Amino acid sequence: MNDMRSKWGYRRLALMACLLLLLSPLCAPSAHAQTRLVVRDSLGLSGINLTCLALGCNVSYGLGDPQGQLFLVTFPSILNPVTCLLNLRLQLGIVDAEIDQTVKTLDAYAGPAPSYLTDETPTSYYGATVWHGYVAQPANTLIRTSYTQSTFHVTGSGVTVAVIDTGVDPTNPVLQNLLVSGYDFTRNMNGGSEDSDVSASPNLSDAQTVQVNQRTVAVLDQRTVAVLDGSSQYSAFGHGTMTAGIVHLVAPQAKIMPLKAFNANGAGYDSDVLRAIYYAVKNGAKVLSMSFDYTTYSPELANAIKYANSNNVISVASAGNDGENIMVYPGGLPSVIDVASTSNSDIQSVFTNYGAPPVWLAAPGEGVMTTYPWGTWAAGWGTSFSAPLVSGTAALMLGTNGNCTVAKVAPGLAQADSISDPQLGHGRLDTYLAVKYCH
Repeated sequence: MNDMRSKWGYRRLALMACLLLLLSPLCAPSAHAQTRLVVRDSLGLSGINLTCLALGCNVSYGLGDPQGQLFLVTFPSILNPVTCLLNLRLQLGIVDAEIDQTVKTLDAYAGPAPSYLTDETPTSYYGATVWHGYVAQPANTLIRTSYTQSTFHVTGSGVTVAVIDTGVDPTNPVLQNLLVSGYDFTRNMNGGSEDSDVSASPNLSDAQTVQVNQRTVAVLDQRTVAVLDGSSQYSAFGHGTMTAGIVHLVAPQAKIMPLKAFNANGAGYDSDVLRAIYYAVKNGAKVLSMSFDYTTYSPELANAIKYANSNNVISVASAGNDGENIMVYPGGLPSVIDVASTSNSDIQSVFTNYGAPPVWLAAPGEGVMTTYPWGTWAAGWGTSFSAPLVSGTAALMLGTNGNCTVAKVAPGLAQADSISDPQLGHGRLDTYLAVKYCH
């Protein structure tokens, strides 16, 4: 039987090769720019290699799916990328192909520097020394983090949260002992650090609170601000360290897996996000924290999230910052916990997307104080900073006891603080009620 299957497999490949040679490259390659496609081929690497041999494309690498069927494929500059995409889909073994769309981390508009951002009083926090403002800030008080930790003796211990973002500063004194092996998909190298994106290093003895980009106020010196503010290439620098610091605030002993799928300008590719999701599942993450959005549905993103869910991994994502009742992805996908933003007065943020479904709940997202590269601190505005509050809460729940299964996380998070706006799903996050649901 195995011999017959093997012979049939070779015949399929031979037949496919003949068909491809007859079809010839309908998309003749020319000069410089590339069209990037995410392609699933049921015949695996050998099949996609034969297809590209005939069509003039190049197989860059596999994207890490467990079947070994998903690849990044590039075409040289062509007259009609859509025609090439359609032609590729007609080939033997090709299950699907989609444009490798660009994805962005999320922007909102920063408010004035909050007073607690300069509350530098040293405070011991689960093995690290932090600024008092980090722990005492309104967002943390509203969701009752400290009360939850002390009441249920939960810290997120034993749970790994994968932060798919711009990377994490590996030398940050608050986070460094919690980081597990990550990966930089923008450079195809181990690590997941965002430090290599910029060479600046602030003199914190001469620091002040300054706005460094559209949604972030940080404690930095003017020389460093000039570097970050001088070009749009740094418009999202620090975003990953900030979201990781918010996860840590809620779940201080959870491990953090830095997965760098975005550059310092906040841009990334669908293919790198897919690789990050498959990497996270393979390497033991139990929560995915995703502070970015796709404006266009991606079948392969849906497949990756479905795979994570089937492996008991919780997916948390931002609802987006368009200020509209619209659906973005991955937040709009089934089984993803979609998080909107509220102010520190429990009012829907002006910038947040809303509407239930898909919004599951909201969390504070205005002036959230958190870690920043170089051991300093920042405050951020946007659903980017609401989502990791929920990711950290999911880690608290999973780290509670054997009674808190993955199936209890979403309904537990739904035990939220009721607010007057029905557009925000189940209400505003309450860590105490969420963790209590598991007891």
